[in-house]
Amino acid sequence: MGKYVYQPKGVCSKLMEFEIDHDTIRQLQVTGGCSGNLRGISSILRGKSIDEVIEAFDGIQCGSRPTSCPDQIAQALKNYKAQQ
Repeated sequence: MGKYVYQPKGVCSKLMEFEIDHDTIRQLQVTGGCSGNLRGISSILRGKSIDEVIEAFDGIQCGSRPTSCPDQIAQALKNYKAQQ
């Protein structure tokens, strides 16, 4: 199991820390942002595959922003895959 840390861009959250086992997300902890929403998202992601999460979250916007915390999760996972 590996740990991957990502600093999101353009959103309120400041840090995303993933625990990933092969291509499965075991845990996500987000610092900053909307605590309740991000804890809920983190709970839903446990046991999901990286590709499943990217497909679901990629491109989601927050209001007039071109990104969102879910989109930044997708970007983080794309970066993780590119490094593997």
